[in-house]
Amino acid sequence: MKDITTLGALKQSGYQPRTIKEELRDNLRKKLQAGIPTFEGVHGFENSVIPELERAILSKHNINLLGLRGQAKTRLARKMVELLDEYIPFVAGSEINDDPFRPISRYAKDLIAELGDATPIDWLPRNERFYEKLATPDVTVADLIGDVDPIKAANLKLSYADDRVIHFGMIPRANRCIFVINELPDLQARIQVALFNILQEGDIQIRGYKLRMALDMQFVFTANPEDYTNRGSIVTPLKDRIGSQILTHYPETIAIARTITQQEAKLENSQTDVVYVPALAKDLLEQISFEARDSDFIDPKSGVSARMSITAYENLISTAERRALKAGESTTSVRLSDFMGVIPAITGKVELVYEGEQEGAAVVAQHLINDAIRTFFPGYFPKIEKLEKQGEKTAYTDTLEWFFAESGFELLDDATNSEYQTILDSVTPLEVIIKKYQPQLPKEDYYFMKEFLLWGLASYKKLSKDRFSEGYQFKDPFGSYISKL
Repeated sequence: MKDITTLGALKQSGYQPRTIKEELRDNLRKKLQAGIPTFEGVHGFENSVIPELERAILSKHNINLLGLRGQAKTRLARKMVELLDEYIPFVAGSEINDDPFRPISRYAKDLIAELGDATPIDWLPRNERFYEKLATPDVTVADLIGDVDPIKAANLKLSYADDRVIHFGMIPRANRCIFVINELPDLQARIQVALFNILQEGDIQIRGYKLRMALDMQFVFTANPEDYTNRGSIVTPLKDRIGSQILTHYPETIAIARTITQQEAKLENSQTDVVYVPALAKDLLEQISFEARDSDFIDPKSGVSARMSITAYENLISTAERRALKAGESTTSVRLSDFMGVIPAITGKVELVYEGEQEGAAVVAQHLINDAIRTFFPGYFPKIEKLEKQGEKTAYTDTLEWFFAESGFELLDDATNSEYQTILDSVTPLEVIIKKYQPQLPKEDYYFMKEFLLWGLASYKKLSKDRFSEGYQFKDPFGSYISKL
């Protein structure tokens, strides 16, 4: 079809024009009938958001994706491009991608009237049929719809009464395309009003020109519920003209969240070749986001973006990589103490309530890490009861007695692999606990599990864990007090 260059040849080919919504609907139907997955690469929405989105496309609706930040709203909109035809024909030279069979601009109508079947045809690829605009307070009607261009009027020696002096905005130029307006509530109400007729009747008005232009578009809007009260709102008549409003959500399981992070993290081969990441470390990292969404220190209306886990994972790998580079080691494994390197990725991604501000962002981030460890700990080792009978021996008695006798140790952030392993091996009861309760643990995860066991005991106040400038100190919580007596 791309070899066709004139309107006459296009007619002879039997090409049948379709609106963009018909195009999306027909291509989606083919995929569903063939059992081909739609919106691949978007995880966790298979039984919730994606079916609703498919129903909206089949209904030929304009769509509003409503959800907190970092819920793949824009990703879903961009994935809709894959449901478009590979190429569509348009009148060559047209600013607004005129359909050769249904021209709407004066330029295309005049050209077809003059040249007839000899009218030149060009082809528009699907990847150029996606337009995106971030709604900001400074967006104007001229930006979106268009305005009179005095320079064009002067060059063409036309009066302002001639519609040929109009300069089209982003929306007319996105004719026959998917047009996304992100953060719709941030768009001023008077600008939202300008969208009414485009969504319903298809005509636009520019500086007094009422142009009956049947724009052929698929609108997708994204909005954050927080914006409805903080920065603006979607005016009611505009909401009424949007066919489907679809609610997005955060990943519901650690496994889904982990899949997203592994897919989106931007890592170099040199990092993945050097740094080994235990499975527990990956799960702990995702649990931090889950803890943050339930934390009393963090504003739940703002949400906790999936980007937090992605950037935190990148920071975690970089922390281990930096340590290996400084030590001159070719390989290393992520340590639990490396999680201090993810704090900058957390503090910039959460909105704190008053109590959180009082604690401080960095302290809240450390609380989240400890909460994640505390949540996972009973899944790997016996639960630590708040009240224990005096003298009763537990799975951790030998470990706690070791710390009471040895007065603890320091674990430096930049310790070499051999130093790190030697220190942990010195706490001999740890080996016994892990062999008993985690007999199938891979050998390469052993030292991370030992450290996890220590951090878990500290989170339950069985050990004292203190941060100093170069690392951590673990010791018996009462030993220092008794020595002073």
